[in-house]
Amino acid sequence: MTMRCFPLARVVTPARVALAALFAAALAACTIGPAYVRPSAPTPATYKETAGWQPAEPADALERGLWWTLFGDAELDRLEAKVEVSNQNVAAAVANYAQAQALVRVDRAALFPALGATAGATRSGAGGGSVSRTGNSLQAGIAASWEPDVWGRLRLTVSGAEASAQASQADLAAARLSAQALLATNYFALREADAEEGLLRTTVAGYERALTITRNSYDAGISAKTDVLQAQTTLENARATLIGLTRQRAQLEHAIAVLVGQPPGDFSIAVAPWTMNVPTVPPGVPSTLLQRRPDIAAAERAVAAANAQIGIQRSAYFPSLSLSGSFGFASSTASRLLSAPSSLWSVGLSAAQTVFDAGKDRAAGPRPRPTWSNSSSSINTAPARSRTPMSSLPRHRLSVRDRRWCSS
Repeated sequence: MTMRCFPLARVVTPARVALAALFAAALAACTIGPAYVRPSAPTPATYKETAGWQPAEPADALERGLWWTLFGDAELDRLEAKVEVSNQNVAAAVANYAQAQALVRVDRAALFPALGATAGATRSGAGGGSVSRTGNSLQAGIAASWEPDVWGRLRLTVSGAEASAQASQADLAAARLSAQALLATNYFALREADAEEGLLRTTVAGYERALTITRNSYDAGISAKTDVLQAQTTLENARATLIGLTRQRAQLEHAIAVLVGQPPGDFSIAVAPWTMNVPTVPPGVPSTLLQRRPDIAAAERAVAAANAQIGIQRSAYFPSLSLSGSFGFASSTASRLLSAPSSLWSVGLSAAQTVFDAGKDRAAGPRPRPTWSNSSSSINTAPARSRTPMSSLPRHRLSVRDRRWCSS
C-alpha cells in the first residue's frame, strides 16, 4: 500500500477552513437543555404578624464582617479568629470549594481543542545469517482533537459545575457562620456558668455558716435536731448544684476547644467576669438576615446544577462528534526528516451513538427532581422559622407590660 503525500495548501484552503469553522459554530449554538428558571415560592405581600415588611432582595454574597466584636469581649475576639484557620468543618468546606472550582476549570477546558506532540525513533531488522535487512524509522508530528459542542452538553456541564461551585461557596459561608455562632453561644454559656458558679460558691459559704450557727444553737438546746438536718440538707443540695455546674462548664470548654481546632486537654479558658455588653437587636432584623442566609443560596444553586444535568442527560440521545487532525514527518534519516516529501497529514471526523443501553439514559432523567423539591422545601421553611418568633411578639409585649404593671 502506497501513501500519497499532498501539499497541505492544496487541500486545506482558507475557504474550506472558514466553512468548517462556521459550521462548527452553528452546531455549537444548539443547546437541548431546558432554560433555567429560578424556583419561586408562594410569598404574601405582607405578613399578618406585623406591618412594614417588604420584598426581600438576595444578599447572601455580602460580607458579614466581624459581627462578634459588637459584644466587646477580647477573649471572644481571640477565639473567633481561630475558627477561620483551625476549625476542621470550615477546613473541609474550604477544600470542597477548592475542588469545585478545579472541576469548573476541568469542564471548561473540554470546550477547547487538545493539541499534542509526538516523536519517535525505531530501528528494525529482518532475516538472519548472511542475508539481513535493517533500517531506521524517524517520526515527528503534532496532533489535534476537538469535540464540537453540538448539543450543548459541554456548556451545560460547565454551567452545572459553576452552579455546584457557587453552592459549595455558600456551604462554606454557612459552615463558617455556623461555627462562629456556635462558638459565641458556647462562650457566653461558659461565662454564664462562671457567674452562676461564683454565686453558688457564695451561697455554699453562707449555708455553711448557717449550718454552724444551727449546730451551735442545737448544742445550746435552743434549736431542734430537725433544724440541723434541714440546714445540712440545704447545704448538700447547693454543693451538688455547684458540682453539676462545674461539670457543665468543663463540657462547654471542651466544645469550644473542638471549635477552635485544639485538643481539649491542652485548652482552657480562665474564669473571668461576664461583661454584659449586649448589642440592641431591633425587631426588623430577622427579615433582613433572612436575605443573607447562605443555606438558601446553596439550595438554589443546587437546583441550577440539577437543571443543567437534565440537558446533559438529554444529550445522550444524540450522537457525539469528534474532529481530529495530525501533521508530521516520517523518514529513515534525520537529514531528510523535515523535508516536504516526508510530510504526512490526516483529517478525520467521527461520530458515536449509543444504540442500546437497556433504558439507562431514560432512567437517569428524573434524578434532578429531588433536588428541586429539597430547594423548594428550604425556601418555604426559612420564612416560617423567621415568622414564628414574630407571631409571639405581641403576646411578649403584653406580658412585659403586665409584669411592669404588677411591679408598680
